[in-house]
Amino acid sequence: MSKKFRVTYATLSADNEELHRGYEDGVHQARGWLGRELRGHVADPEATAPLTAVTSPHDPSIVVSQVRESTPNDIDSGIGLAAKSARGWAAKPWRERMQVMLRVADLISERSNELGALMSIENGKNRLEALGDVEEAADMIRYYCNELEKHDGYDHPMGSLNPAERTRSVLKPYGVWAVVGPFNFPMALTAGPAGAALVAGNTVVVKPSLQGTFIASKLFECFTDAGVPAEAAILLPGGDDVGQAVVADPRIGGVTFTGSSKVGMSIFNEFATQYPKPVMAEMGGKNPTIVSAKADLDDAALGVARSAFGFSGQKCSACSRVYVQREVRDEFLAKLVEQTKKLKIGDPTARDSFVGPVVDADAVRRFEDAVAHAREVGAVVTGGEALNGEGLPGHYVAPTVVTDLPLDDRLYSTELFVPFVAVATVDTVQEGLELSNADPAGLTAGFFSNDQAEIDEFLEVIEAGVIYVNRPAGATTGAWPGVQPFGGWKRSGSTGKAGGGLYYLPEFLREQSQTVVEK
Repeated sequence: MSKKFRVTYATLSADNEELHRGYEDGVHQARGWLGRELRGHVADPEATAPLTAVTSPHDPSIVVSQVRESTPNDIDSGIGLAAKSARGWAAKPWRERMQVMLRVADLISERSNELGALMSIENGKNRLEALGDVEEAADMIRYYCNELEKHDGYDHPMGSLNPAERTRSVLKPYGVWAVVGPFNFPMALTAGPAGAALVAGNTVVVKPSLQGTFIASKLFECFTDAGVPAEAAILLPGGDDVGQAVVADPRIGGVTFTGSSKVGMSIFNEFATQYPKPVMAEMGGKNPTIVSAKADLDDAALGVARSAFGFSGQKCSACSRVYVQREVRDEFLAKLVEQTKKLKIGDPTARDSFVGPVVDADAVRRFEDAVAHAREVGAVVTGGEALNGEGLPGHYVAPTVVTDLPLDDRLYSTELFVPFVAVATVDTVQEGLELSNADPAGLTAGFFSNDQAEIDEFLEVIEAGVIYVNRPAGATTGAWPGVQPFGGWKRSGSTGKAGGGLYYLPEFLREQSQTVVEK
C-alpha cells in the first residue's frame, strides 16, 4: 500500500492525484451526512431546546446540520460529569493517557478526507487548507504526547537539604478544562487544546462555534472510538450564551478561548472570581508585512497574496496591512495585483479553488463597509466587489487590495476577517517597524529583504509572537506544530506561550512540590 500523501500548510499548491481522489471520496461521504440533528453528549432527548440550522457559506440553501443548543440543565449536567470523572482520568498513568490520545491522532489522520470535505462544506475552507487543518489537529495531539513523554510525565526529582528528605516536582492537572473553539480552525484549534488538556490529565468541556459544530461532533467520535471515557470529554453545542455559561461555572479549572479580543478580554477579566485560574486566550491580530527596497518582490507579492487571501482572509494570522518602501512601492503593488487576479474564486470543494466564501452575510457587510470607506479616503486597486452569480450562490467577495489610506486610518487597525489588504508607503524599514508595532495586537508579522542587517533589526524589534522572513509560502501565515509555535503578544494572547510549542502543554498543569521525610 502506498503511503498516504500528508498535507500541511506548505502543500497549498499540491498536485497529488492520490490526495485529490481521497478528498473527492470524502466529499461524497460528507454530503451523505448533511442535515443531521446534532446534540451535546448530555442533551435530554425530551428537551425542547431550540434547533439552529447551520447552512453552508458556499450555498446557504444547503443545511449542513440542525444544532440542538445546550440548555442550562445540559451545561450543569455536562460540567458535573466532567468534574466527577476528573480524579479518575487524572489518576490514569500518563503513559496510558498518552496511548489513548495517540490513537485519537491516528483516527483523525485516517479520517482526514471526510473530515476535510465536511469542513469545506461547513465553513468554506478550500480542500488543501481544510485537509491541512485536520492534519494539524492530529499533529498537535502527537506533539503534546511526545512532549509529555520527553519530560517523563513532568515528574522530576529535586535537590535535598536533608539526607532523610526526598523531594519531587510534579505537574498535576487543574480538573475540568473548558475549550471554546472558533469557526475558522474548527479541528486544529479545538482538538489541539482539548488534546493537550486530556493528555495532561484534565477532563474537557468543549463549546464549538456553531459553524464548526459538525466537525466538533466528528472529533468527539474520534475521542470515543480511541477510548477517551465519555465523561472525560463533554460536547456542549450552542451559541455565545452557552459559551458564557460554561466559562462562568465555578467548577471549570481553566479555559482556552480562540476568538475576538472583546470576548477574550471579558473572559480574562471575569473568569477567576474565586481565586486565580488560567485563561489561555488567543485573540486575533492585525498582522503586518514590511517590504524592504532590498526585497525579492516576486516572493513578497506571492507571500502577501497567500496570507491575505487564504481562507478568504478569515485567519487570525492573515496579512491585512503592508508597509512597502517608496522606491519599490509601484512595482510591488503591480506584482501583488497580478498575484491577486490569478487566484481562483469558487466552490471550496473544487480542486482549483483557492478563495472560497466568507462565513456569513455579516462578513459580506463588513467587507462592503471597508471597501466603501477605502474608496472614500484612498483607492481600491483591485477587487472591491461582493460576488453573487453563476457558481457563486453564497457569501462571496473579491480579494481586494487598497492603498493611499492615511497611515492612521481605521482599516490599518480594525480586524476585518475578510480578503482585504491595505498597502501603505513608507520611507524606511524603521518607519515600517514603528507602524507595525504601534498596533496593540501582536500575533504574526512578515518581512521581505535580502539585507542581513535589516533582517537582524526586524528580528530584534518586531513585537509579534510568530514572525517570518522571506517566506513566499505565506508572509504571515502557515504555522505548524513542532515547527512554528503559534501564539500572540500584547492584545493577541494572554499567556506569552504558543500552541504547538515547547512551553504549551505545562500550561494545562500546576506544579506541586512533594517532600517526604524517610523514617
